Amino acid sequence: MAIVKPPLLATTRPDWRGGEHIPASGGFVLVLNHISHVDPFTAAHLVHGHGRLPRYLAKADLFKHPLLRRFLHALGQIPVHRASSTAAGAYAAAVAAVRRGECVVVYPEGTITRDPGLWPMRGKSGAARIALATGCPVVPVGQWGAQHLLAPYAKRPHLLPPRKRISMLVGEPVDLSDLVTDPGAPTSPAAVSAATDRIMARITGLVEQIRGEQAPAERFDMRRMHDHDRKDSA
Repeated sequence: MAIVKPPLLATTRPDWRGGEHIPASGGFVLVLNHISHVDPFTAAHLVHGHGRLPRYLAKADLFKHPLLRRFLHALGQIPVHRASSTAAGAYAAAVAAVRRGECVVVYPEGTITRDPGLWPMRGKSGAARIALATGCPVVPVGQWGAQHLLAPYAKRPHLLPPRKRISMLVGEPVDLSDLVTDPGAPTSPAAVSAATDRIMARITGLVEQIRGEQAPAERFDMRRMHDHDRKDSA
């Protein structure tokens, strides 16, 4: 935070609400919508500001640089090798971190949203699987404003005044109790799917509150986009 906080305070105006829902102790999963490459920094600011240290599931490419790799490992961040056999190791590391009483931050969409209106997309199952395996709280956050500091998939931030307002609304934990049969036991695909949908619905609802708008009735699905691209190329 000594590195991240000063530039954030110089370029952003934090608007945090619902921080009382962030547990003061014990393991939990914090889930957010993903709209900018600066999201991990603004989320870290939120979590640290409420007395917790975030642990991220970060894409493995970030660990390839020797100095950055040492820095990320020292912070307890968890590398994720997408679409590989070692992805299961990231899941196990996240479960272990929660059981140690840590805060694990997950972006359930898996990448910055491709929705044209920047609404949350269809979620992936990682956060749900961690929660069902551990029985830990899942704390949802809807956020808006980071895209004004760094647009989605852009490389050059907008650092000039005025400072960008970063709104983050923390909701009550998502109730998954009816889907947790026995923490530590294998969970059914149906339970994982239901938990994922429930998590994304809560995040979307929080984003709707922040934006004062209604999200599309159907969430954007990356898989359908890829299927459409494959059909066009064929």
